[in-house]
Amino acid sequence: MRVFDGHNDVLSRLWCAGDDPVRRFARNEGHINQAAAKAGGFGGGFFALYAPSARRPYDFRGFRGHAMPLPAPMDHATALVPVMAQVGILRQLGAAGMVTQCISASDIRQVMDTGGIAALLHLEGAECIDPDLLVLDALHGLGLRSLGPVWSRPTPWGEGVPFGYDRDGDTGPGLTADGKRLIARCADLGMVVDTSHLTMKGFEDIAAAGLPLVATHSNAWDLAPVTRNLTQAQLRAIGETGGMVGLNYATVFLSPEGWRSGRATLEDCLRQLDALIEGAGEDHVGLGSDFDGAPLPDGLQSCADLPALIAAMRAHGYGEPLIGKLTSGNWLRFLRDALGG
Repeated sequence: MRVFDGHNDVLSRLWCAGDDPVRRFARNEGHINQAAAKAGGFGGGFFALYAPSARRPYDFRGFRGHAMPLPAPMDHATALVPVMAQVGILRQLGAAGMVTQCISASDIRQVMDTGGIAALLHLEGAECIDPDLLVLDALHGLGLRSLGPVWSRPTPWGEGVPFGYDRDGDTGPGLTADGKRLIARCADLGMVVDTSHLTMKGFEDIAAAGLPLVATHSNAWDLAPVTRNLTQAQLRAIGETGGMVGLNYATVFLSPEGWRSGRATLEDCLRQLDALIEGAGEDHVGLGSDFDGAPLPDGLQSCADLPALIAAMRAHGYGEPLIGKLTSGNWLRFLRDALGG
């Protein structure tokens, strides 16, 4: 059983690491690499473009158990450099035959059916896009098919949620007027708009625009009251609009203990899946690993360990049809409707 999931940060990991990204992807390092993907049945997912504040991996240990304030804004010219570099890394991986960039569900299915890794290009935080939205059109021309207006810092498009505990995502304003203009253009281009990292008001702005509500890598707030997680009302709205939510494996978003200590288990993942299914419905839940961007639970240290998660689903009582939906079927059906093909 091969997995297609809603979010990974392997491109930013490779960019932050420097050196030859093709050679690094061939090594047994990080959460996603060539050997681990083959061993674990990782068939692809949303590959994020992300502009970090500094060229180094994000360190969750710096705020474990404490709120993290929003980082400083980043101007679009500065943000464009790492974003374009990561597009280049994906191109190099493609030229080496390691990953295949896809722009439709049929592309993804074909790559997965032949044992490859399918990459759907996603922008996590739209800081790199200029006020005239010309960069958006350029990135769309390079294969971008999904966009989250914000990461957890303020942008001209809207405000992201800080990482905080014991409060919901109603932490500030939603999309700006320019942000609403941005998502309207995304809709014109037929792109997926991701609500992950948006405030609750931003989530409501996406709903008001009539778009399917998608949270590519978010969990249930009832089980882990972290600002990044979603209330049951938000999860219901995702199901009602025909959207998707992807289980985030980040320990700090899985459970209260995960937030406090950074440790979580596969059982925490299953409890979250139960809550996501209860809220959004079993046809609107998938996986959204956050591989290469977050601390992982015990027993799931890279994509090579995906069979352990699937085995845990079976032991938990999930039947094969439901497991098939969660591991790839729901994402592929949604993308067929959203992108065509």
